[in-house]
Amino acid sequence: MTLKDTFQEVASSKPLFLTIYTTVIVGIVVSSFYVFSAVYSAEDSSPNSTTWVSSPPSLSHADFHQVSNSSPLATAVAVPPPLGRPVRPIWGVPPRNKKMPPLKTFRLTKELVQERAVDNVIIVTFGNFAFMDFILTWVKHLTDLGVYNLLVGAMDTKLLEALYWKGVPAFDMESHMSTVDVGWGSPTFHKMGREKVLLIDAILPFGVELLMCDTDMVWLKNPLPYLARYPEADVLTSSDQVVPTVIDDSLDIWQQVGAAYNIGIFHWRPTESAKKLAREWKEMLLADEKIWDQNGFNDIVRKQLGPSVDEDSGLVYAFDGNLKLGILPASIFCSGHTYFVQAMYQQLRLEPYAVHTTFQYAGTEGKRHRLREGMVFYDPPEYFDVPGGFLSFKPSIPKSLLFDGEHNIQSHFTLINYQMKQIRTALAIATVLDRTLVMPPLWCRMDRLWFPHPGVLEGSLTRQPFLCPLDHVFEINIMLKELPEDEFGPRIGIREYSFLDNPLMPKQVKDSWLDVQLCQVGSKDCQLSNSTNSKGVLRLPKHSNEETQSNS
Repeated sequence: MTLKDTFQEVASSKPLFLTIYTTVIVGIVVSSFYVFSAVYSAEDSSPNSTTWVSSPPSLSHADFHQVSNSSPLATAVAVPPPLGRPVRPIWGVPPRNKKMPPLKTFRLTKELVQERAVDNVIIVTFGNFAFMDFILTWVKHLTDLGVYNLLVGAMDTKLLEALYWKGVPAFDMESHMSTVDVGWGSPTFHKMGREKVLLIDAILPFGVELLMCDTDMVWLKNPLPYLARYPEADVLTSSDQVVPTVIDDSLDIWQQVGAAYNIGIFHWRPTESAKKLAREWKEMLLADEKIWDQNGFNDIVRKQLGPSVDEDSGLVYAFDGNLKLGILPASIFCSGHTYFVQAMYQQLRLEPYAVHTTFQYAGTEGKRHRLREGMVFYDPPEYFDVPGGFLSFKPSIPKSLLFDGEHNIQSHFTLINYQMKQIRTALAIATVLDRTLVMPPLWCRMDRLWFPHPGVLEGSLTRQPFLCPLDHVFEINIMLKELPEDEFGPRIGIREYSFLDNPLMPKQVKDSWLDVQLCQVGSKDCQLSNSTNSKGVLRLPKHSNEETQSNS
């Protein structure tokens, strides 16, 4: 029996299942914050099983929208600043009976930066309102790690106001940027890149160390102790390196890093060499609007590269021959490739500090989905609790499709197409049952990259086959786009494959699971019935249909 037949049988039994679902509402009100946490441990399900997750009405609290505006920070509470620092706590929501201070209050000043700095270090990201959820996720990860010396640059007033009312320290970049997603490579995107250079050039004269970050990355471990290991470095930068040059947590070997230095994560000390680099980089970009900020950084910092500063640190003289540069190890300051494709840190038995959603597809939606697959993105409670409920299934993949024969284009697409047929059937069932489909993990035999390659990058730690991100196969941005229903049919919601394992999943949703299994007629507990066993399992005979079920 094919999986497609299995799904068709289950789909035909819709009336039976519609009588099974129950609704549970649990609301907890604690000082105007809704707090929930849960840890999920799944039992192995048998083959040919389909799981429905019943969904109660959306969780609500009278003040939740007012306090958090449905932010991904349902678990966030005000956290105090480091001892001895008289600054407003992060997540400390201002009183609603007061007006927001005037914009001039939020100007970037030396006093503002030094007030938030700890041990003379400030961590900064910036963006527009379109990246609000990324920014909140970025802040939440740092505060969860006990790191509070951060600031967010707001490129539009809408973001600035939203961050203020959530208790996130922010400053006005006076960019007057659009509030929508500008898209990678667009003129506005390049303008945003120039804003980063202007920020670095403006902050370094304040005399603080600056850890500058893009909003599409998250911190998984406090990076400040690591950065402090290299006090002689003027600049420490991440890179797009996909081949490991070290097997421990030391800096990458600069002579072996052929990939671009990636400016999504880099640390600057307020030295004369660093300030000179920032100034010349800014002047270069302002003189030619066609230069991509990252390419400009690579060109200028590589004007002179070498020799090594010493035998042990891994630092190299760069730029003007005086600047001391270090390249953060790609195994633990991860790109989208070393984290999601290679899992380099796992193979080297290291703990990652950060993941940056590079080497991915489907634009911003692809970045968001990658972080969700890694369970490091903070979504609001309603993301885990939709009115129609969820549908998941356990795919069936023959061993031969995964391991037999050569890993080539034909074997790769044979494997992909086999999985896509099952997903297509599951999407059809989700449409019939008006449920959101939890996508299964996808297996690939070859990598997806935007340039010619031999299947996997030579020297990388990619193993074949490997679990590949959803954007390796599906155009997620198109799947999630609002399209005319009369032309494209009803919209089908999807969730990432790790969705049911996410500790943010509410307990009442997890407890509402129903495991539907197809069994052989005559076997134990295999009968046409609405009853389930104590483990929430419903077993139905194979080849049954809606008519035989209605007569049972």
